[in-house]
Amino acid sequence: MTQVIRSSAELRDKVAAWKRSGMLVGVVPTMGALHDGHMSLVREARKQSDRVIVTIFVNPMQFNNASDLEKYPRDEAHDLAMLEAEGVDVLFAPGVDEVYPDGFSTKISVAGVSEPLEGAFRPGHFDGVATVVAKLFGMTQAGRAFFGEKDWQQLQVVRRLVADLNIPVRIIGCPTIREADGLAMSSRNVRLTEAERAQAPALHAIMQAAAARMRAGVSVQGALLDAQAEILEAGFREVEYLDLRTAEGLRPAADLAEPARMLVAAWLGDVRLIDNIAV
Repeated sequence: MTQVIRSSAELRDKVAAWKRSGMLVGVVPTMGALHDGHMSLVREARKQSDRVIVTIFVNPMQFNNASDLEKYPRDEAHDLAMLEAEGVDVLFAPGVDEVYPDGFSTKISVAGVSEPLEGAFRPGHFDGVATVVAKLFGMTQAGRAFFGEKDWQQLQVVRRLVADLNIPVRIIGCPTIREADGLAMSSRNVRLTEAERAQAPALHAIMQAAAARMRAGVSVQGALLDAQAEILEAGFREVEYLDLRTAEGLRPAADLAEPARMLVAAWLGDVRLIDNIAV
């Protein structure tokens, strides 16, 4: 049975006992509303760790929009049932006061890799991510942490954070898990209407076609412009960004001279979808 812990002091005692027994501890940080994408991270953590902690904390510091925070889906009982089925050892589900107690006044900001793309459209978002991830690493004392590649920019921010601050945790990136029709699994997908859900897979299909054109010799800029128009034609109301960046460092990529990722954020109705693929 998965033990639910809400106190960082209680969790530290538990982890210290595991470590005294020579166990390797893995952590999967989440904001809940778990789905098969999260479970793929849990399964990888189980393979690579002796004990697994999943954290659920809807982090107010990383939301720019108060209504988005309010609407974020929450169902701890459902999440716990999923975690128990996967043999997770501990669900760490602290309250806001446990993570940000009275007087909390520290913010971690990762420059460079956090600034374009999501950083440009969601100011302060990655400060919130970096701060809470550093807190969770300190609270869990895990030796390995598992993140999905769906949030590619977030993964790069976390890697930079860990390297710069010498945090003794190994970051494991895990492949994006998709529905059968190609839509990247996301907790936000439940907010799509039936019609929007039918439209949503076009985002990934258009990106894949654009990547194929780039590999065939079409200019990066030309392929991106065509893809953006196609996304709007497919029923999306706005494309915030669609760009090709170096896989490491997220520098603008004018060609395919080094490994690259195509990243997108687009609005379908009232739901903001993000995705990325290797090119």
